[in-house]
Amino acid sequence: MKVVIFCGGMGMRIRADNASAPKPMTPVGDRPIIWHIMRYYAFHGHTDFILALGYGANVIKDYFLNYRETASNDFVLSNSGRDVEMLESDISDWKITFVDTGRTTAIGERLRRVRPYLEGDDVFLANYGDVVSNVDINALVESLPEDHVGSLLAVRPQDSFHVVGLDANGAMTGLVPVGTMDMWINGGFFVLRQGIFDYLEPGDDLVMNACIRAAEAGRFTANKCNDFWACMDTLKERAYLEELHASGAAPWEVWNRHAGAVGG
Repeated sequence: MKVVIFCGGMGMRIRADNASAPKPMTPVGDRPIIWHIMRYYAFHGHTDFILALGYGANVIKDYFLNYRETASNDFVLSNSGRDVEMLESDISDWKITFVDTGRTTAIGERLRRVRPYLEGDDVFLANYGDVVSNVDINALVESLPEDHVGSLLAVRPQDSFHVVGLDANGAMTGLVPVGTMDMWINGGFFVLRQGIFDYLEPGDDLVMNACIRAAEAGRFTANKCNDFWACMDTLKERAYLEELHASGAAPWEVWNRHAGAVGG
């Protein structure tokens, strides 16, 4: 099953300097966040990727064109360094299609521009390129109703702010952590059918236009996530992911036998 990853974001909120790398190339450990996302899908058996590129497209292309398996795998070096025998491999079975979809293109339009590469797949997957989870993506595929054109993963807000309760006179009645409220937001993991394009017009946003139209027609699903989920919009959120990764038990690293021991 093909996986579309939207890679056009600049990531302005996460920059500590004037670095020009696109947001999906922001590292977590020794690898960029896009690599973590792709490893997650590959673990579940989905190794055919379509990268919808935008800002910093060449940085992403160059990373994979010059990919070093030795950076994250065990290997044997012999013959004075001339021979390298890989004991494991990350991406040897991956197929990656690189499509430049424009620097300022809306996500829905990015999806429309990669549609020719989705032919033959009635169902496909999509991801924002800055979110990770340990949710069973194959279970989400299986749960998609036959008459629906797609689903998204609904997650609780991760923000640390509190919602202020006020009465009619403006007096404060309480403070409630937003994460404990019955509130759900779009988690950026999508299962989509070709029928989603029936609701997607040129220049549209995927969620605010196509998904809403499909939902109003009763043909779109939201799956509540009670597993681990995290995004990487800010430096604080990146530090959190770095901490989990450094622990050796990052929940989204489902390919790691220790994944899930921390967080959740």
